[in-house]
Amino acid sequence: MALLEVTGLQVAYGGIQAVRRIDFQVGEGELVCLIGANGAGKSSTLKGLVGLVHRHGEIRFGGAPIMDLTTHRIAAMGMALVPEGRGIFSRLTVAENLDMGAYVRRDRVRVRQDKERVYGLFPRLAERQSQLAGTLSGGEQQMLALGRALMARPRLLLLDEPSMGLAPLMVQKIYETIADIARDGVTILLVEQNANLALKVSQRGYVMESGTMALSGSSADLAGNPVVRAAYLGE
Repeated sequence: MALLEVTGLQVAYGGIQAVRRIDFQVGEGELVCLIGANGAGKSSTLKGLVGLVHRHGEIRFGGAPIMDLTTHRIAAMGMALVPEGRGIFSRLTVAENLDMGAYVRRDRVRVRQDKERVYGLFPRLAERQSQLAGTLSGGEQQMLALGRALMARPRLLLLDEPSMGLAPLMVQKIYETIADIARDGVTILLVEQNANLALKVSQRGYVMESGTMALSGSSADLAGNPVVRAAYLGE
């Protein structure tokens, strides 16, 4: 069953068409990647899904149309975005950032349980609960951004370039955690320039070029595609 169904999505900035009538879907429980070169329209697609940019087309989430909904209502339905650049609240502590992720929830006991779960996924955050988020390393900030999104108990987690700017060992840790989150049943749409990483962790993928969907298929098939290997896998 498709949790997310996108038909004819368009995103424009002024006179620039960043996304051009794309169709795709993400099934319940899937980890799907969206790869492509810088400027292909990947991040604009995610922003379009959550209503952060002007868009046209049809988006259905859990079977319900969401194109006319505001961003906060889409978030309340269970769609959470971890943006490129992380978007943490630098003047709040780690614990306060996690609390912000649960701001629409009223089940306080389960919120506390989920915070402990996040600390279990990211022990470094547990060690830095009272530290201002702006003083964390880049990798720790990415952990915090992921943890904050999980505090909303999302049905669909949108990840925008989670490996950007991180050291290789930290990238490995982040991707191990993404795989763990997926195994726990969270549906994930992953945008990533590092096609090798994205195709290894996902079940299916889409390739974007110049605002359009150029290719789609299983991650194994895409990884073996000569065009993808030459353009995105450095082979």
